[in-house]
Order: sequence, then structure tokens, then C-alpha cells
Amino acid sequence: MKSLSIKQAATALTMGEVIAYPTEAVWGLGCDPWQEKAAQQLLTIKERPVNKGLIIVAANLEQIAPLIAPLSFQQRETLKASWPGHTTWLIPDSKNWLPYWIKGDFTSVAVRVSAHPIVSQLCLEFGKPIVSTSANKAGEPPLDEQGLQHTLGSNLGGIVRGALGEQLRPSVIKDLVSGRIVRQ
Repeated sequence: MKSLSIKQAATALTMGEVIAYPTEAVWGLGCDPWQEKAAQQLLTIKERPVNKGLIIVAANLEQIAPLIAPLSFQQRETLKASWPGHTTWLIPDSKNWLPYWIKGDFTSVAVRVSAHPIVSQLCLEFGKPIVSTSANKAGEPPLDEQGLQHTLGSNLGGIVRGALGEQLRPSVIKDLVSGRIVRQ
């Protein structure tokens, strides 16, 4: 599998490719959330139905401003207190900023401002958020770098090599409106 620099990975995303990269806990797969063909390819690789939705990651709050603007002061403060970090929030997409293939059957979108330096640099170089989902087929455990190359490598535009973060499990997912923990 082709090794990519951050700049090369951002170019691959622009060209509609799916890439792999390290996150806080597991290897991730990513693509441009606004390119339907890329998102469909990612869903096919994962064998994940579109109705389940996908997570997007951003480098900072500015990259997700259309989602943040309609929120209450308290909701914005809740997000600021947990980001950058390992918490993914379900945020209402009241302006329909993201397409259905990202939200699935939901009116909210799963979003994280990542603390992982590679994810953050990648989003900054790309200029907007990217899809971030664990590198595995749906229902199977996340793959390590070797398993990723062996199992999914031929379907990917390349890999940004680097160390995983220190988290042992994928991010906690919380609903910003209800406060409910969706994934522990």
C-alpha cells in the first residue's frame, strides 16, 4: 500500500479516494464527506449500510462552523470543554450542511474535533472535515496496520503512517441534545 504524506493524502481526498490514517485509538478510514462516490466506496469497503451514518472529524471548531452556529451557548461550551479530544458528539444538522450519505437515517451528525496530530494536520491541509471510521469491516474488530494493508490495502488510495494515540477504545459517542451516551 502506498505511503502518503499529509499533503499527498489531502490530494487523494480531493480526488475522491479513500485513505487510511492513525487516530487516537485505532486505524481510521477517511474520505471527503461531500463526495458521494468516495463515501459509497468507503461504505462498500466496510460493508456498512448507508443508513447507519458516518463520523466526521475536524481540526477545529471553525471547520464545523455551520453545525456550531445554530447551537445554544451552553451546547457550544460543552463542545469546547471536550475538544480537541476523544469524544464524538451527535450534533443536530439543522441547516442540512452534510449530505444524507453521512447522516444516514438521522437528523444529527457524529462529529469530533480530534486531538491526534496527524488527523488534525490532515484536516487542516484538506481545508475541511473528513470522514473518520474504524478500519475494519462492519461488526469485526479494528485492524492493525499489517491487517489493514493485507485486508483493505488494494481498495485504498494509500496510508498516512504514524503512531496511534494512547486511547484503548474508539471514541465515546454522546448526544449533545439529550446528553445520552450512545457508545461507551
